[in-house]
Amino acid sequence: MYADGKLWIAKGESKVYLLPQYANRHGLIAGASGTGKTVTLKVMAESFSEMGVPVFMADIKGDVSGLCRAGKDSEGMRGRIEKLGVDGFGYTGFPCEFWDIYGERGHPVRTTVDEMGPDMLTRLMGLSEVQEDVLRMVFRICADEGWELVDTKDLRAVLGFISDNRKEYEGEYGAMSVQSLGAIQRSVMSLEDAGGDIFFGEPALDIDDWFRTDSDGRGFINILHSVKLAHNPKLYSTFVVWLLNDIFTTLPEVGDTEKPKLVFFFDEAHMLFDDAPPVLVQKVEQVVKLIRSKGVGIYFISQNPSDIPDPVLSQLGNRVQHALRAYTPKEQKAVKTAAETFRANPKFKTVDVITELGTGEALVSFLDEKGRPGVAERAFILPPRSYLGQISEGDYRAMIYGSELDERYRERIDDYTAYEAIGGAEEKAGAVKAKAAAGSKTKTAAKRTATTRKRKSYAEKATDRMVGNAASAIGRGLGNMLSKKLFR
Repeated sequence: MYADGKLWIAKGESKVYLLPQYANRHGLIAGASGTGKTVTLKVMAESFSEMGVPVFMADIKGDVSGLCRAGKDSEGMRGRIEKLGVDGFGYTGFPCEFWDIYGERGHPVRTTVDEMGPDMLTRLMGLSEVQEDVLRMVFRICADEGWELVDTKDLRAVLGFISDNRKEYEGEYGAMSVQSLGAIQRSVMSLEDAGGDIFFGEPALDIDDWFRTDSDGRGFINILHSVKLAHNPKLYSTFVVWLLNDIFTTLPEVGDTEKPKLVFFFDEAHMLFDDAPPVLVQKVEQVVKLIRSKGVGIYFISQNPSDIPDPVLSQLGNRVQHALRAYTPKEQKAVKTAAETFRANPKFKTVDVITELGTGEALVSFLDEKGRPGVAERAFILPPRSYLGQISEGDYRAMIYGSELDERYRERIDDYTAYEAIGGAEEKAGAVKAKAAAGSKTKTAAKRTATTRKRKSYAEKATDRMVGNAASAIGRGLGNMLSKKLFR
């Protein structure tokens, strides 16, 4: 709840506030299943929205969509509101936009192959080092040829063309084996089966659409429906890293501000780091360290703080720790480690309290007025004002089709890109070949092309080579026929 210019999140012996000027110092919401992490996430998202700060969150379990609808009164809610002394509490929905990579329960989220780049594609497709080098050369060739890579069919067309004409390119770009090009092509097909054919395309996502407020000045809560996406952790993690990097490179430096420009919440954060190569973890660490100067806060949600790599965990200044279980030696060690990350409160032993917390109760430590970690407070999280639960299919459709963004993103655009450019070159070669077979002369056209351009691209050279070979074969055939007629 936004109150007194601060975000009121919980109440223990006193109110516990998250200070807006330090909200971009990132945060962590941790705890075992069923301890109240989702409610904490919703309360914080509602508070940011009330303050006029847009929010983005990944809805892994499908249980935060109720943010767009007013909550329902109940005896339990009334008791909690009274216990915490929340004056003026009222149920309300918040401005939401729904997104979905698969376009099923939200506006389609798309990007282009060019924007994703070879680094992220290598991670996504699980390529070897040699295959990664070849993919980089493919991107370089596309840039030199002026071929635009938008979707996966563009990439497949380019790989096929280069494989068929690789000798034309190897002189400048180095050797590219048929085996490596074939392996990349197969990986692209696997990527398509996992949803890549939907994710890559146009219109691509315009990040500015996530920085919107409604007519009342409340920030939009952008919800990425990720239930289906969660079944492909590699696609999910690659998308998140690409997204953070794209925002980091796009936004200008703003330094310290009164409140964030945008706040991210990433549920099931372990999916970002499980089996991730070191280079990817380093990229996340770099972005988390530097993106706060762009006015962006990142909050990870996971069952255990140990799910987050230490270099990233050390950057998370605002923390809400729900209960952890300690049945095994490994779990006991995790509880002790979590307790050591809090600034000690002399009134209790943090390591003991973590296992004693009830549902909706947490240890809370937010940065204080001087930017220091606050003393750990045992507190109850405020109740959310929006609906607890998932909305219906009809509500999803109403929210999507009623949005001003629906018309912009619904229909896929298929413009002239690498696929059409390469197809045009092959069609041209076929047409010239047919004319040559009919006895047409093509020398004039060839001269005109030579005078208008000083240097032919490799694609044109390859096309000319195919045409030349066809013409030579036809010429030899005609010569043999004439010889037979003259000397029989």
